[in-house]
Amino acid sequence: MTTLPASRDGLPNFCGAEDVVAEAIAHGRGRPIFLGENGIAFDRVRAGCAIALHMHQPLIPAGGDDLRSAALIGNLQAMEAHPAIGDNHNAPAFRRCYARMGDFVPELLGEGKAPRVMLEYSGTLLWGLELAGAADVLDRLRTITCDARHRRAVEWLGAPWGHAVAPSTPVQDYRLHVRAWQHHFAALFGLEALARVRGFSPSEMALPNHPDVAYEFVRTLVDCGYRWILVQEHTVEEPATGAAPRRPHLPHRLVCRNAAGETASIVALIKTQGSDTKLVAQMQPYYEAKGLSRQLLGGTEVPPLVTQVADGENGGVMMNEFPGKYFEVVREASGSAVPLVNGTEYLEHLHAAGVTDDMLPEVQPLFQHRIWARMSPGEGPIGCVKSSPNWGVKTAASTWRAAAGPATCPGCGATTTCWARWRRPARCSTRSCSHRAARRTRRATAMRCCIFSPRRRAATATGARGCGPTTVANSVGAPPRS
Repeated sequence: MTTLPASRDGLPNFCGAEDVVAEAIAHGRGRPIFLGENGIAFDRVRAGCAIALHMHQPLIPAGGDDLRSAALIGNLQAMEAHPAIGDNHNAPAFRRCYARMGDFVPELLGEGKAPRVMLEYSGTLLWGLELAGAADVLDRLRTITCDARHRRAVEWLGAPWGHAVAPSTPVQDYRLHVRAWQHHFAALFGLEALARVRGFSPSEMALPNHPDVAYEFVRTLVDCGYRWILVQEHTVEEPATGAAPRRPHLPHRLVCRNAAGETASIVALIKTQGSDTKLVAQMQPYYEAKGLSRQLLGGTEVPPLVTQVADGENGGVMMNEFPGKYFEVVREASGSAVPLVNGTEYLEHLHAAGVTDDMLPEVQPLFQHRIWARMSPGEGPIGCVKSSPNWGVKTAASTWRAAAGPATCPGCGATTTCWARWRRPARCSTRSCSHRAARRTRRATAMRCCIFSPRRRAATATGARGCGPTTVANSVGAPPRS
C-alpha cells in the first residue's frame, strides 16, 4: 500500500494525495474492524461503557522573539522552552499524558485484560509533537495504532485538523479541516490505520443548529467516509417534540434537513452528563453502566452504552488520578457483563445482531423543532450556505424581503418591504426617514444591552463550553435583522 511522508518542505503533509486517501477510506468502508478480534460475548453483555480522550494544543508564533518573523511551533514546545511562565511547568505532565495510553494498553493486554479507549488528537497537536521532536510520544501511539496485538483495544476518532468549531467555521473550510486531518493521520500512521477510523468527534462537542449549516456538516462527514459521530445530549432533541432524547444510552440517527428539503443523516452516539474531565478521570461511565440493563431497539434486545469524552491532559484529576482508576476499572470490567467497548466495536455488534440504521430513533440539532414549527423544509433558502467553492452570497434578509412584497412605511409613507410574515412593522429603506432613524437608535440600544447582559444565551448548541455569540432571537427561526 502507498505510504505518505509525514511532512513536506517543512510543513505537515495534510494535502496533495487526496485521491490516495479517498481510495484507502473507500477500501475499508463497510468492512468490520473489531468484530472478529475483540473476544467479547456480546449476547451476555448487560451494558457497556466507552471513554474517549480528547487532546489538543494549538500552534503559536513563538519560534523566535520577533513576532513578524517567528516560526509557528506547538504550544507544548513553547511551554517547555519557558517553564517559569504561568502554568508552563505542566509541560512534562502534558507530554506524559499524550504518550501514556501507549504504555497502559500493552501492559493491560499483557495481563490478559480487555482495555478499551478512543483517542482524538487534533492535527495541530500531532504536528506540534513532530516539531518538538517528540518521536517517543508518536512511537508509542504508533504501537497501539498499527500493531495487530494492540490495535483492537484502541479506536481513533476523526477531528478537524485545526480544532475548528463547526457552528462558526465556513462549511467549505470545515470540509478542508476534516480532509486535512485524514491526510495528516494517514501520513503519520499509515493508510491502513486511516481506513479503521469510522467515528468523528467534533471540536468542543459543538453541533451547528442552523439547518443549512447542520446539513452541510453531516454531509461533509458522510462524504469523508465517517460512519458515526459523537454528540452531547444537550445539543440534540427529538424531532417530534423538541424534547431531550429519552434513551440517550442507545445509538440514534442524527438527521439534518436544510431549507431546500434535502436530508443528510449519520449514526450518533450520545455523550451524557455534560462536560467534566473528572467523569472520565474517575471512570464514572463504568459505574453508571453497572446500573443499566438491556433495552429493546427495533425489536431486538441490546445492551445500552454509556459514553463519555474528556480532555486527556487537563486538570490534576486527569493527570494524576486517571491512570490508577483506569487500571482498576479495566481489571474489574474485563470478562464481566459490563465491559469497556469502543464506539465502532459496539455498532458492529449491533449490526451483527440485526439492528440497522433505520431502526434507530431520530434526533436533530437543538432548537430546530422551533424552526420547523414555523416553516417546512423545502420552502426556500434560509441563508447562504453552499458547499461549492463558487458559491454566491444571498442573505436571508434579501430572500424574505423579495418574497414578502411591498408595503408603506409609517414614518415617511414610502413604499418599503413588509415583514408581515413575522408580524413585524414595515421597514423603510429611505435614509431620511425618521421612522428608520428611530429604529436604528433602538437597535443600537438593544445591541448594547445584549452584549453586556449576563443572561444572553448562545444559539449554537455547544453544551457547557458554548462558543459563538449568536442569540436565539437572531437564529434562523426568524430573518436576520437588517
